[in-house]
Amino acid sequence: MKLKKILILIVALAASSNMAAQRYAFIDTDYILEQIPAYKEAQAEIDAQAEKWQKQISARYDEIESMYTAYKAEQVLLTPDMKKVKEQEIIQKEKEAKDFQKQKFGVEGDLFKLRQELVKPIQESVFEAVQKMAEQKSYAVIFDKAATSSAIIYASPKYDQSEEILQRLGFTAGTE
Repeated sequence: MKLKKILILIVALAASSNMAAQRYAFIDTDYILEQIPAYKEAQAEIDAQAEKWQKQISARYDEIESMYTAYKAEQVLLTPDMKKVKEQEIIQKEKEAKDFQKQKFGVEGDLFKLRQELVKPIQESVFEAVQKMAEQKSYAVIFDKAATSSAIIYASPKYDQSEEILQRLGFTAGTE
């Protein structure tokens, strides 16, 4: 019985020393990106384009407001059919403005695409540098302390225990 306890103790010590041997690090991608001139240029281009589109949207809404004000002023002089036509024109202009806004600033809009085109390659190069450093210096995990991220940016696949957890739950990869 004592031999079994000693073996358990040895296994536990070996496991804990193996865990302690894992190295961790953190980076700040916001800081890193701000030091890269190409990122600053890309961000400036994105900001300038966003401002341009915002001005176009504001101009469209100003036009709609003017149309509505004019409609309200002449409403008493219009026939019911003319009222309906003017109302439809205002509604159509508002729909067009909203569609334009969505096209430019929506989830898959032009601003998102522009950001993907200009910033994503820079972010990918940062990630590649992090991955190479992690492999060269034997880091198990690298955390990102950036305000926009606060996440694990790199984790060595050799420490991924997902398959073991699936097995302990009675599953294998690819089964439901």
